Amino acid sequence: MKKLVAGAMLGSLALGLAACGNSDDASTEAMPDTVEMPAEEALEPITEEPVEDSEALGPPADASERAPSMQTAEEAADAAESVAAEAAAAAEAAEAAAAAADLEVE
Repeated sequence: MKKLVAGAMLGSLALGLAACGNSDDASTEAMPDTVEMPAEEALEPITEEPVEDSEALGPPADASERAPSMQTAEEAADAAESVAAEAAAAAEAAEAAAAAADLEVE
């Protein structure tokens, strides 16, 4: 009985999928593009020459405007040093916590 039910369900599933199918031929819809057309366009002679645009980059910047000041560089160095010290302190605290946890487990 179970095999009969399974066979009937399999048959109805197969018929359902067949009914949902499309009979259009996919090969007629998908026409390949020809390669010759772009190749012919690439072989055409170039009639225009490149032109330099002097205003594209804007006025040249002053060297003093681009370089950071000594005060800014020292502030950045101090900030980096303080962050490194905080990271070292956090690492030491993590190691101490791990050591304390190991003592509690034993």
